[in-house]
Amino acid sequence: MPTPTNPDETADISDLPPEVLKQVKQMVSREYAKDLRAQLGSVPRTIDWTRLSPEDLEHELLELNQFVDWLRHTYGLPPQIIPPMWHRHWEMIWELSALRQQWLTCYDQQAKGNMGVVFHAEFAAARERLRDWVTIPGSRLDRDRATRITPWPGGEAEGFTPTDSTEYPVENRNEDFVSFVEEQVLERQRAQDAEVQEILNSEWSERP
Repeated sequence: MPTPTNPDETADISDLPPEVLKQVKQMVSREYAKDLRAQLGSVPRTIDWTRLSPEDLEHELLELNQFVDWLRHTYGLPPQIIPPMWHRHWEMIWELSALRQQWLTCYDQQAKGNMGVVFHAEFAAARERLRDWVTIPGSRLDRDRATRITPWPGGEAEGFTPTDSTEYPVENRNEDFVSFVEEQVLERQRAQDAEVQEILNSEWSERP
């Protein structure tokens, strides 16, 4: 292979031996694929709210809140579909979270051209389900109450506490959402700490 006559000169790609040229092309191809994966990001996955760490729980709740706010403004959704206090009802969180993941999947850069239609078909079905979820607790624009869980005779776990379904006015939705996130993160942290402590106690008791 010809040697450059000065440091500013570089060898032309056509001067490379075939085996070296092949290796260079493979390296470039791998780097391109790596960069493409980084740009496209990971494939959206279904969120299991029961298994998130405190940090992930906070992150996903904030992300979901942004999506819901965008959704209701973009499509002009009334409180009969998405009420201000949707975050206080886990049935609505699960439904809206599933819808968000569907949207992320359908509008991913690698999605096929018809996926927008698929999303709107799923969106139409989700709106009907959301109406049911809103009707059950009777959540409104200006008032809300916890979703009532009907206790079954002899069918509840020990320590089960019936839901306080007292109706209360909706005054500052944003402040309530922040309080809800803080409550959930703290509760998840306590549960995580309890699991860690249980593991430590188990390992300690098994020591000779």
